Amino acid sequence: MRRIAFSLAAALIAAATPALAQEAADPWQPAQYVQIRNPDWMRTAVLYQINTRQFTPEGTFAAATRELPRLRALGVDVLWLMPIHPIGAQNRKGTLGSPYSVRDYYAVNPEFGTEADLRAFIDAAHAEGFKVILDLVANHTAWDNALATQHPDWYEKTWDGHFRPTPWWDWSDVIDLDWSQPGVRQHIGGAMEMWVRDFGVDGFRADVAGYVPVDFWETMRARLDAIRPVFMLGEVQQSAWHRAAFDASYGWDWHVASKKIAHGEANATGFFGYYAENESLWPREAMRLTYIENHDSNAWEGTIYENFGPALEAMTALSFTHEGLPMIHNGQEACNADRLEFFEKDPIDWRQGQTCTYGTLLADLIAFRDANPALHNGRWGARMSQVVNDKPQQLFAWVRQQDGNKVVGLFNLSAEPVTARLADGLAAGTYTDFSSGQPVTIAAGDTVDLPAWGWRLLAGGGNQ
Repeated sequence: MRRIAFSLAAALIAAATPALAQEAADPWQPAQYVQIRNPDWMRTAVLYQINTRQFTPEGTFAAATRELPRLRALGVDVLWLMPIHPIGAQNRKGTLGSPYSVRDYYAVNPEFGTEADLRAFIDAAHAEGFKVILDLVANHTAWDNALATQHPDWYEKTWDGHFRPTPWWDWSDVIDLDWSQPGVRQHIGGAMEMWVRDFGVDGFRADVAGYVPVDFWETMRARLDAIRPVFMLGEVQQSAWHRAAFDASYGWDWHVASKKIAHGEANATGFFGYYAENESLWPREAMRLTYIENHDSNAWEGTIYENFGPALEAMTALSFTHEGLPMIHNGQEACNADRLEFFEKDPIDWRQGQTCTYGTLLADLIAFRDANPALHNGRWGARMSQVVNDKPQQLFAWVRQQDGNKVVGLFNLSAEPVTARLADGLAAGTYTDFSSGQPVTIAAGDTVDLPAWGWRLLAGGGNQ
């Protein structure tokens, strides 16, 4: 039997040899760089970030559950819960502390409710058709996390042997883990598996993912996908993290450029570097999170009005229709004009939305994305092609087209009206206007007129 088994194994190896030899003999044949498969439910997904503490007056999972029908009507698909774990007391900032100071990766913050409350939220979200991802803080823990006492060797140390907060930043309420320790990987990896396996979580947003070795994320992506397909968003801006770990990563450069343009510190060409790099450096499967607001920008940079002023709607429309993964920060749809306190209870004033049309714009943009396959996420959507014109400092214009669907984006990214002539026939075609619903025809060499910060989105078959 041993000889037969050996012969069978030898035959299998021999059968595989020609393919291996062919691969080795043709080193110029392009290889598939991305080794993971984005879950199909991310094709048209829009993220919605929930800061449980501020999302409702109660600040609980149970109260958040009551908001799910409203979010369903808005059209978002993936609910991102900021960290749900108990918060450290030692060296705490403010009264309630930062959710990113984790005392126990395997437990739920009683401020938000119980494990049963979290399960009920996830189950209700799934019943409404949502996916739910948790914010994972792997780089550091609270000072009073039990690991600091049980496994002090699992932490980075200062030159004189003390626990070390992340250097250079004012993160005095947390201490850094040492990722050369196998126990660290096993402990946090085990927690990730538990939340997916036992609570039905659909993936994670990884806080400061670039501070954690990429091989850990790659190991965990494979282990989590073995439980069921997950979605992974990394707070990192490096294309290598997409090979076998993350579906999506941060487009910080886009966010920075958009604010500079909005404040008149750069003109429309300030986007060219981002989009050129996005096309040439990042794999097609990569989804780039290009946000108008998140918890960090709201708390530390300013509100949507402080950051964008009269450019807000144009930049929002661009973020939902270009090559990027859009998201909504809780309260954004209600025109929240407050910087939410990060370490205190500061519930969103949802009454602001009663006289606000911005939420309607967000819902309409989501429906527009859903209806136009060229605008879908990552590998499913179309590349952007620049529409060349004679006023590139003002008119930022592009086309995305595939499979008979064509979308034209025309954005005046300036505080002055613009009249610009299109250089060629790329945008030519017959479309329906996003805002008016009226038919529009564009011919090669046509002139485009837009008011200050004006924009138009046109969709149809076009002329291929």
